[in-house]
Amino acid sequence: MLYVKNDSCDPYFNLALEEYLFMQRQDLGPLFMLWQDIPVVVVGRNQNTREEINMEFIREKGIAVVRRLSGGGAVYHDLGNLNFTFILEQAERELDFARYTIPVIMALAQMGITAAFTGRNDLTIDGRKFSGNAQYRQRERVLHHGTLLFEVNLENMEQALAVAEDKISSHGVKSVRSRVSNIVEHLTVPFSLQQFKDLLREMVGEYYGLDGEYELKPDDIRAVEKLRLEKYCSWEWDFGHSPAYNIKRSRRFDWGKVDIFLEVQEGVIKEAHIFGDFFSPGDIDELCRSLSGRPYRREAISRCLAGNRLEQYFPFISEEDFMGLMGLRHLP
Repeated sequence: MLYVKNDSCDPYFNLALEEYLFMQRQDLGPLFMLWQDIPVVVVGRNQNTREEINMEFIREKGIAVVRRLSGGGAVYHDLGNLNFTFILEQAERELDFARYTIPVIMALAQMGITAAFTGRNDLTIDGRKFSGNAQYRQRERVLHHGTLLFEVNLENMEQALAVAEDKISSHGVKSVRSRVSNIVEHLTVPFSLQQFKDLLREMVGEYYGLDGEYELKPDDIRAVEKLRLEKYCSWEWDFGHSPAYNIKRSRRFDWGKVDIFLEVQEGVIKEAHIFGDFFSPGDIDELCRSLSGRPYRREAISRCLAGNRLEQYFPFISEEDFMGLMGLRHLP
């Protein structure tokens, strides 16, 4: 495994770099990278950006907004946050998050802090979250990345993320801030973010084995800058159009929240959009396209699903649950 040196704090560049390394540099083999961002909200691939952010606050503070390749929920980064990325081959199809967080737990143990992997993708200290993880997969190639709250401005994080009330209540707490924690809050001896970064790199080397460092070449940087400008800085990627709809339905499952927006005219689905903080094994837009043009009837949607297996797009969902989500459970 190679360590990719990346000193950029530009969130658009950093996410473009992840995609470039994942899609175009398979020749480098397994990769690990540590990186930081200036203040930014990073939304999940399947999310409706406008429903995840406090636009007024973000504009006031000059906070960037960018969409990532992977699913999951929106996260806030600033220079008090450390991000890590693994890119490697994984034959197993299951979304395995825990294995990539072991070096983090090892590093914190060296600092006198006991951390645990909990839920579907979180790391916690004393029950409070300090790290969220997400994955993107193409065939047997996996991109796993995570955030590590070291000394983040939690007030700005809380204000920037427009978290849905049902998500807050499902955790039995009253605010984002009350269920997250910075690592520095648990230190018994002084430890800088740079020291933590160096220690984490050491633990990754101990657990996975690091064979050296890769420094980006001019050709790499040119390719990443092109992707940054054409995709990650674009309104189309980061926001897209707000969907026109006359039917909106939501449901929270154990594995995440799903929102369905449908524009139905004269009994026909003209447009379908599916958003959420779930981790999709496939491209959810494929399912949306297959729903468009279908009669808004249970029989027609059932025929559509026969050729589009739901497990390709959702972690766990039955056809009956999907029909309920569509509002078709009790309709013909």
